[in-house]
Amino acid sequence: MSEATIERMAADALDIAASPFKKDFPLLAANPNLAFLDSAATAQRPKSVLDAQRRFYETMNANPLRGLYSLSVEATKAIADVRTSIARRIGAVDEAGAPHADEVVFTRNASESLNLVAKCFAPCALKPGDEVAITIMEHHSNLIPWQQACAQAGAKLVYLHPDHTDGAWRISDDEIRAKVGPRTRIVAVGHVSNVLGVENPVRKLARAVHANGGYLVVDGAQSVPHMAVDVRELGADFFVFSAHKAFGPLGIGVLWGRGELLERMPPLLTGGEMIDSVTQQDAVWAPAPEKFEAGTQDAAGIFATGAALEYLNETVGIQTAAAREAALMAYAMERLLALPGIDILGPHDHRARHGAIAFNVRGVHPHDVASILDARDVCIRAGHHCAQPLLAWMGAENLACCRASIAFYNDKADIDALIDGLEYVKQLFGRGE
Repeated sequence: MSEATIERMAADALDIAASPFKKDFPLLAANPNLAFLDSAATAQRPKSVLDAQRRFYETMNANPLRGLYSLSVEATKAIADVRTSIARRIGAVDEAGAPHADEVVFTRNASESLNLVAKCFAPCALKPGDEVAITIMEHHSNLIPWQQACAQAGAKLVYLHPDHTDGAWRISDDEIRAKVGPRTRIVAVGHVSNVLGVENPVRKLARAVHANGGYLVVDGAQSVPHMAVDVRELGADFFVFSAHKAFGPLGIGVLWGRGELLERMPPLLTGGEMIDSVTQQDAVWAPAPEKFEAGTQDAAGIFATGAALEYLNETVGIQTAAAREAALMAYAMERLLALPGIDILGPHDHRARHGAIAFNVRGVHPHDVASILDARDVCIRAGHHCAQPLLAWMGAENLACCRASIAFYNDKADIDALIDGLEYVKQLFGRGE
């Protein structure tokens, strides 16, 4: 491929007037008038991912790790290869760059991954009087497990709040100093807020909690689809994400944990394949990651997750995706801020957001907004977004808001359809301010 061709392809990818990627996504290609703006809830899947899932069943359908015949061996290798590619993608490598694939655990979703840490690691780390710090911005999946872990251990759940006085909506250094101290054993933080789209200061939180001998858990469900991730550089001790938000299949989650911590943890589920040996009265667990993967895994889904990562990393390129989304975010924020009667929740500076924009149409319930937009083929999310404490803290009416979320496959036409739809909502409800 010539340099001119490569440059032209790069320019096409960064031209947000039209999307060169929608053709890769069967649902979007089949519905050219659809403005899908709910990728923070679940992303669309490219054809290569759908093909990979089908290819597993058609060419290597056997239970991984269970058989010595060639089909099972091939399936086992395929899953091992995906584990290795995930380790590389999130920076779970040693100083020589070798991936630590045995630190990658497959679960059903990010929620299960977080529950696994809260139920199996927290009891090893917490005692009465200790503290777990999270942010008020957390998705319920990174909140409720810590409520329960603290209740069980007699520990205290502490909330960090973003500073919105300067419009940035970030956790300040003063807030970290005030809330992360000698009693803090665990900090659990969303890398990127699923409501506000802000990136949290994970590295600063890592330094603060590690200075006191504690541990950092990072929910990367909203960061992996949008940016390069390096768990070592972030200072994470555990990192989780879900495949379906990263253009992969539903029902696959990932937990990465430092190997020595995974070895300390008991399994969450017991049964087949997670054991080393069993007697009538006792059992010896297999080492990680098998220790945490009881029963038959969704091997086809895991295989398709590998295809999703390959598509994002190699076909699109994570830097291209990030640059394209940044341009789309700038355009969307410019248009929304120019629209009277729209209240933006969170930062107004497009550079402070990744993927998500939360807003309300003044005087109109978010559910009505979403329903009317749906009739115009615009898909957004309305509700509390599994972040009720955040919306309560911000004083959101009805504990609800609208959310438009973008991915690299979106284009200007999608944003324009959203704006036109909001104009229609305002007209319909007599909100012409």
